[in-house]
Amino acid sequence: MSKRSPVPESETAADLAAQLRTILSRLKRRLREQGGRGDLTPSQVSVLLRLEKDGAATVSGLARAEGMRPQSMSSIVTSLQDAGLVSGIPDPNDGRKTLMSLSKKCEKRLQEVRAARQDWLTAIIVEKLSAQEQQQLSTTLELLSRLTEDGPLS
Repeated sequence: MSKRSPVPESETAADLAAQLRTILSRLKRRLREQGGRGDLTPSQVSVLLRLEKDGAATVSGLARAEGMRPQSMSSIVTSLQDAGLVSGIPDPNDGRKTLMSLSKKCEKRLQEVRAARQDWLTAIIVEKLSAQEQQQLSTTLELLSRLTEDGPLS
């Protein structure tokens, strides 16, 4: 009988990190499928989510925040305006500028997409996990939450 040396902690952590990344990528893909994005590009989605999170912004402000040229951002914003997802009003501090914000249509669409994703995830948890497994998932989520907390890595 040969003695096996324990797996080094860093190797176990690396394996866990790889598995976690793979599983989260798959979950993200499945959630995207449930909510649908229509024909929006990743850049358009990013702009909509930024406007939702940060509020109204100028095209140049959006470009800075997204790390792109104002001309490129202008093209993205124009396509979102044409789709009725964003609208602009004159900036009260500088009438030469326009503040872009989400339209009511877009806000409703975001709520519907999130509700569809939530409904799918709830149903799949109920369908595939026992009550005990759901409790284990709850504990796992607490651990995952700790991984995403800001703070020193000491």
